Amino acid sequence: MTDAAISIQGLRVCYGRFTAVDGLDLDIRKGELFGLLGPNGAGKSTTIRVLIGQRRPTAGRVAVLGKDVVREWAAIKPLFGYVPDRENHFEEFTGRRNLEFFADLYAVPRLRVNECLKMVELDDAGDTVVRGYSLGMRRKLLLARALLHDPRVLYLDEPTANLDIHSAEVVHRILRERVEEGATVVLTTHDMDEVEKICDRVGIVCKGKLVALDSPLNLKRQHTERKTDAILTTGERMTFDMDREPERESLAELVRSGTTASLRTREFDFHATFLKLTGQAFD
Repeated sequence: MTDAAISIQGLRVCYGRFTAVDGLDLDIRKGELFGLLGPNGAGKSTTIRVLIGQRRPTAGRVAVLGKDVVREWAAIKPLFGYVPDRENHFEEFTGRRNLEFFADLYAVPRLRVNECLKMVELDDAGDTVVRGYSLGMRRKLLLARALLHDPRVLYLDEPTANLDIHSAEVVHRILRERVEEGATVVLTTHDMDEVEKICDRVGIVCKGKLVALDSPLNLKRQHTERKTDAILTTGERMTFDMDREPERESLAELVRSGTTASLRTREFDFHATFLKLTGQAFD
């Protein structure tokens, strides 16, 4: 794909006899917010490790912005930011000093530190020692650090873990703004609601293989049961298949007659969908 920011071809990663990623083929487009989903051990974190240079592929080819992650790593490293699932701050430093340290590594002006602290709503806590930060504040500081050098590609591992609703919304807004500005964002998550809210496409991986790839809306359309559950005024419960015209007509007649006490459509159940696609439960 000419518009691919990340191109993964036949990626295979083995740890001894265990194959964590097994022939993965995936293109992630430029300017896309992409969600990578899967249970623990599915291979999504290993894939991210390859992308950030922590793990060499056993086989296959991976390119980021047209550059090979093995042969051209020095050119790729400045192009991305990374938010790990586990924090690695300097506990004895303030939030501001943590960011200043990394800003110096990237040769970023110190003014950018203030911008990033404000972006994640930590400007009032910038001079507080990180040891005193809450879990949510620590997560947001990781995001601020990843944004310091205005990367063209951003990888995030469970970015809204331990965040309250407001802070999660702040993170979502930042990620969408990054995409609108032309960056490519890849996140791993267990939260299908989060994927549906902010992702352009989602890839579902299981046992190192890609088992589904589409927009959240299309996945929902393909795998949601088109059924309506009704409770009648008599207490009787009935289920109607909305793909069958006779059943739609029967339901319409009940509604017209005023004999329905409640109606409920079947909502998208990612856990059931994942079980259907992979044969295993989503942890």
